[in-house]
Amino acid sequence: MTTDPAAEDAALREAADELAVAGQLPRFLLMYKFAIEELMTKLRILSEEFDFVHRHDPIEHIESRVKRPEAIKEKVRRRGLGGDWVSAAAALDDIAGIRVVCPFVSDVYEVARMLTAQDDVELLRTKDYIASPKANGYRSLHLIVRIPVFLSDRVEKVKVEVQLRTIAMDFWAAVEHKLSYKYRDSVPPDFAGELAAAARTAADLDRRMAALHERIR
Repeated sequence: MTTDPAAEDAALREAADELAVAGQLPRFLLMYKFAIEELMTKLRILSEEFDFVHRHDPIEHIESRVKRPEAIKEKVRRRGLGGDWVSAAAALDDIAGIRVVCPFVSDVYEVARMLTAQDDVELLRTKDYIASPKANGYRSLHLIVRIPVFLSDRVEKVKVEVQLRTIAMDFWAAVEHKLSYKYRDSVPPDFAGELAAAARTAADLDRRMAALHERIR
């Protein structure tokens, strides 16, 4: 697993500072930063322990983010949640997000199983876009979990969206996002078909690499 803790901490601090500066957003949104830090620690422990026991690291790398205030406000506006930020935060699942990239599809499900088996990780919802890909070909396993954040005077239970995917899925999703953003006003007629075909190629690559992995084992 490759991570850059210093870069992650800097990004989280920047997001947290923006939340604090944005006057309309309450201080309690910093809980999302703390929740991410809790989950990142859990995932790093699982990665290192699994690698030690099984000589295979199921996590290639991890990324995290706290949604920026502007993005939160826009989503709240689109969903008609009003100006009550406490209610809005309760309704939104993706204010805090972690992306876990794994070598193989089997690792995706194994990491999800190990994480949600922990006593203080409450699984709220699962969306399995690997078993049932989106129409455009998107594949990933999404978990909405809730974990306790222990403060000096109270315990807050905070939701985090965890996305787990393979390297091939992550590459497809990253390029699809860039292309869709670039061509959103003038999407080529065959764009959707090419994306879907590329997604099938990525899925085939996952299957072939998994078969090679099993042969080596």
